[in-house]
Amino acid sequence: MHKGNPLLIEVAKKMGRTPSSLSIKLCNFASLDPIHQARGIRGMSGAANDDRLLWREFQDHMSSLGPESEQLLHDLFTSDDEKEVDFLERGKVQLEPSSKLIAPTGPTETTASVKVRRGQQFFRQAILNAYGIRCCISGINVPRLLVASHIKPWGAFPDDRLNPRNGLCLSSLHDAAFDSGLITLDENLKVVLSKQLRRHFPEPTLEQNFVPFDGKPIRLPDKLAEPGSEFLRFHREEIFCG
Repeated sequence: MHKGNPLLIEVAKKMGRTPSSLSIKLCNFASLDPIHQARGIRGMSGAANDDRLLWREFQDHMSSLGPESEQLLHDLFTSDDEKEVDFLERGKVQLEPSSKLIAPTGPTETTASVKVRRGQQFFRQAILNAYGIRCCISGINVPRLLVASHIKPWGAFPDDRLNPRNGLCLSSLHDAAFDSGLITLDENLKVVLSKQLRRHFPEPTLEQNFVPFDGKPIRLPDKLAEPGSEFLRFHREEIFCG
């Protein structure tokens, strides 16, 4: 968020603002983040009330404002709706094909419309950045190997699709295991392996990727919010194989 960050300078220029003004605004919003608040981080007091109202509005209407904000950011860098703006490589902006996003399945959307893709990209960028672009179980930090995993399934729970507390940053392997109920997290955010997964032991490669993390707590996000206990309870009760 520093005004000397080349990426911030580039975005500020495209917005028609100075790097300093954008930096101050970002710091103000960061001060409203519950994790930053717990660390005692405070923003500029002069604009705190307006920023607090805007932050609250965004939190209360994330399902609509998330895709809208992502679209505004997208339009700063490209007019191609088949491209997504990616900030996961430090210090630069990349344009990735929208085809890399997996279309959701559910009662209201059968194809990934532009709005849905923007929402997916918003969620991915928010979750991966919140976790420092690292799998919260294994620590893998290669963006192309990371997934913004939904705790409660995307298709069945549209109201929670873009809620950061319904997300985990996981490697592709651990996302597949979590999504299929082979692993879960307990009340203390520690990894639990299912009996169904353990039936495939001994198998060196499989054990290497799961056994070292059994009973260990996940790496918590640096910003936004920890995964919601109500979402994890649903996963344990409805998805986990036991």
